[in-house]
Amino acid sequence: MKKNLLILGMMACSLTMLGQEKENTNNENWYFKLGGSYFLQTAATEFPVVSGSLPNTDVFGADGTTLVSRKTNTGSFGEGFRSSLTAGYRFSTRLGVEMGVNFFKSSTKTMVDTKNKLVAPGPVFVSGTAVGQITALDLAPAVVLFLGESKGFEPYTKVGVIVPVVGNLTIETNRSYTTPVGVVTAYAKEKVLPNPTIGFMAVVGTSYKLGKNISVFGELEYRNFTVHGKSKETEVYTENGVDKLNATTSFRDGSYAENHVNYVEQITASSNNKLTNKAGYDRSKASDDVSSYVGISGLGLTLGLKYSL
Repeated sequence: MKKNLLILGMMACSLTMLGQEKENTNNENWYFKLGGSYFLQTAATEFPVVSGSLPNTDVFGADGTTLVSRKTNTGSFGEGFRSSLTAGYRFSTRLGVEMGVNFFKSSTKTMVDTKNKLVAPGPVFVSGTAVGQITALDLAPAVVLFLGESKGFEPYTKVGVIVPVVGNLTIETNRSYTTPVGVVTAYAKEKVLPNPTIGFMAVVGTSYKLGKNISVFGELEYRNFTVHGKSKETEVYTENGVDKLNATTSFRDGSYAENHVNYVEQITASSNNKLTNKAGYDRSKASDDVSSYVGISGLGLTLGLKYSL
């Protein structure tokens, strides 16, 4: 919260300076930037529940019920690669505005990892791993404060907001079920769509002139926002390589409710949830579940080219 207030304060200061700017306007011009970035995660948080499984790494003993070890899985989907195209307009020597269009693809993160858990009489033991990855396209309007040019270098700072346009969290789960008659390997691919959100960014950078209109630039950027889930759909489910998405098997019923989830703030006795409304649970409709969130905070380095008109 304090970081977000600081960023908002910096933006307010920049806008105030924009209103007071009276100096040389001969540097008014449009410019365009093309860049590539790599971000490291910051502010790791606990991952959400995945299809009823807690975000833990659990190892069970030979009986499948004795918990040998447990570790909570934490992280941020802010780590990964980003490509960006930015249009900027410089009002004067010191101040300008930018609008960035960014495509981001996060690194994969292990959300759930289970080894040798007894899940049914028979006995049936399960081992599996759920891995998540975020892809997103966002807009990033910002105010830029140029700090003055010296020997071709021109440092600057930038504050702004991040507005995701489209994106999703893809969760891929691989499980193996060991039964008395053999091993069944299952694969599921789920896609979580987000609710609208907004994030914040703060940047320090510099450009270096290669020619009259061409420069190279580098930026160090901190960004922070969280995304709440809106809905989830199971797009693929196979057992031993055979499509079982809508089929009843020993491990799932393949109903519409199992393949589709609507996220809500609270589940009650009237929700379409088999835990809180067992008698009224309708498998022909999307099930309801409590909304969770993931963090997409990171610190990144951007390098690229700038062309000024």
